Amino acid sequence: DGPATLLGAPGPPPAPEQEPGPSPDGDAAGGALTAYLVDPDGTHAPVLLFSEAGAASLRVCDVTAEGRLALLRRGPRGHREALVLDIASGRTAFALHVADGDPWIGRFSADARTLWLRSDAEREFAALLRVRLDADGTGRELSVAAGREDSGLDLLSVPAHGRWAFLAWNEQGTTRLERTALPAAAGEEAGPRHRPDLPHEVVTRIAPLEQGGLFAALSGSRRRPGIWELDRGLVPARAPWSARDADAVPPGRPPVRPVPLRCRARDGLVLGGWYYRAPGHGPGRPAPCVIHLHGGPEEQERPVFDPLYHELLGRGLDVFAPDVRGSSGWGRSFVDADLGAGRFAAIDDVADCAAHVVELGYADPLRLGVMGRSYGGYLTMASLVWHPHLFRAGVAVCGMSDLGTFFAGTEPWIARSAAAKYGHPEHDRDLLRALSPMSRVERLRAPVLAVHGEHDTNVPPTESEQFVRAARERGVPARQLTLRDEGHEFLRADNRRLYRRTAADWLEGHLGPGPAA
Repeated sequence: DGPATLLGAPGPPPAPEQEPGPSPDGDAAGGALTAYLVDPDGTHAPVLLFSEAGAASLRVCDVTAEGRLALLRRGPRGHREALVLDIASGRTAFALHVADGDPWIGRFSADARTLWLRSDAEREFAALLRVRLDADGTGRELSVAAGREDSGLDLLSVPAHGRWAFLAWNEQGTTRLERTALPAAAGEEAGPRHRPDLPHEVVTRIAPLEQGGLFAALSGSRRRPGIWELDRGLVPARAPWSARDADAVPPGRPPVRPVPLRCRARDGLVLGGWYYRAPGHGPGRPAPCVIHLHGGPEEQERPVFDPLYHELLGRGLDVFAPDVRGSSGWGRSFVDADLGAGRFAAIDDVADCAAHVVELGYADPLRLGVMGRSYGGYLTMASLVWHPHLFRAGVAVCGMSDLGTFFAGTEPWIARSAAAKYGHPEHDRDLLRALSPMSRVERLRAPVLAVHGEHDTNVPPTESEQFVRAARERGVPARQLTLRDEGHEFLRADNRRLYRRTAADWLEGHLGPGPAA
């Protein structure tokens, strides 16, 4: 989510950045986010749609054909809202909670009397909602057009004609894509569904073609991600500008298809994840295993091709990538299960996931490693100090080692969003201190590699530096890799390769390759 969302050409320059305030509250924490309606011909002056001081996120999703109403998504993660605005008056005519995930949450019908919306309002999983609108944009009828009790709607795309929609459902990490006829009246169910056979497990983006097909960005564990065109009959054909599968991995090292795993946390909560078995590791022979923890924490592990996993698997290291509590894809209650003091249970989830793959006979209990990026980097450091005798080595990438110093050093808009997830830096100071890996760093036993981009403003590099320094002061082997010209995301191909190679060297050196004797 950027500092402003524009339709058409750029409007006036954004408000200047302000210095961070002492807390994530109020205007002092940052400038306003604004959205403008812009005439691409330049005939009319830009129209200010919406402005909010201290906002964490703002996105324009649709405007009615006559330019009377606009659909916006606003709010921090976990608290997103859909707003229908009357453009002439600036009045909010309708508002509803919507799910996190893809920012393109819906579309108006051609006559502007129906709004199709992807929302999890009062539901565990996001569904397709049909909202009947009055002439002034006020919502007067709301019904579920398509919904499921055990899976959520990830992606929604409605062509301009509005006769049908493309719906991408998240089924425990994999995608079921379908084209569905839209109901004509409130209370009616969606019509016949056509489900194409896809060459990948996961759909990451969709865009309809007006002649009846669509473009879809696909990714999977066995093939190179790419753009596929589906014709009216929904038969997929790879777009010519997509990379070849042969470019994905070196010759002689085929990708690994993971298997889904479910395990139970110590408090009874059921967790999910994907296990990648390194080539040559047969059944009944425990192998060195890396527990990889995703970021967010609202991200989700999905069976897509990951060059980091491929690097680790090529070194003879298995990978288990779990969804601990706080992850998306398993319902709103699961996402919220790590709020506040619930984060202590999320740290224990990591240990419970490791115990599960040991009990299955997959992982060698004496050769377990843990690694992750962003929130996964925090969870890596936390796991190393909460469960110091469980892991032989760790790799923490762009992680927070002290939630107090993180809030003091991060960008204001991130602080506002993070406060709702982790706790307020002032009101919840004791909780944040107790949740910080630095508060227990004296328990660290395992060698740790920290990786950080030198220009990271989301999680400042000092978060890694202070953890590495504290480890060395206690005689624990520790190293920091600082990637030049990088921020929170590693964008340069040479730096991504360096990161993967260094992390794999570190883990292979401490865990050892191959199955146990």
